[in-house]
Formats: sequence, C-alpha cells, structure tokens
Amino acid sequence: MKLLNRSALSVRPTRHFVDWINALEPTMGEDDLTLADVEKESTVYLIPEMESPEGLEAFIRERYLEILETELRAWEEDQRQWPETIDWSLFQRFLQVEHSYLAIDLDNETALEIAEVDDSLLLETDQD
Repeated sequence: MKLLNRSALSVRPTRHFVDWINALEPTMGEDDLTLADVEKESTVYLIPEMESPEGLEAFIRERYLEILETELRAWEEDQRQWPETIDWSLFQRFLQVEHSYLAIDLDNETALEIAEVDDSLLLETDQD
C-alpha cells in the first residue's frame, strides 16, 4: 500500500442530473436510466490534501466549473445540449460531493501514471 499525498473527492450524480441525461434522448419509461445506473459511473478526483472544511469549500468553489463540465461532457459532448446556465447553482443541483482525507493506492504492482485528461480518454472510459 502507498499513501498518496492527496485527498479525494467522490462526485456522484443527483436525480436532477439523471433527469437531464434522460432528456437528452427521450425513451419510453422503462428504458430511462435510474439514479442507481448513473451512480455506477461516479468519478473520483484526486485533490491537494485538505486540512480544513473551509479550505475544501474554497477549493471546490474554485474548481467546480471544471468538475461540472467534465461530468456533463462524460454524458454529452455537444455543449449545445448542456443546460443553458452552467454555474454554482447547477453544480449543487446536479452533483453530490464526498470528501476523503486520505487516498491510498492498494495496487503494489502497477506504478501510478500521469496523463492529461481529454475528451478521447473520457470516451474510452465510457465504452469499457
């Protein structure tokens, strides 16, 4: 095990986010995605170590737009299909955030790799 010098944010969708996803391609009731379906696609973001709730709140407010756009893009690349207003209020309505102080790597075999996140990486993940 390796202790990483990071904290983590787990970002999960809310019912509002799922409603938006389902509105992208209307289906007949039973084919709609559920909150449980979409929660399986939750994202973990490694962030600097946070020592206080105030520091965490400031960090999230500073980076919320980047997180929100990443989450929207994971479901819809065409920004014209995104909600009209992308702001703090939408972030709070669409996403739940859980903070973990410690990030531990349990994989002793594979070295951590660093790669820039881009749209193609998100698409590859969606197809797995």
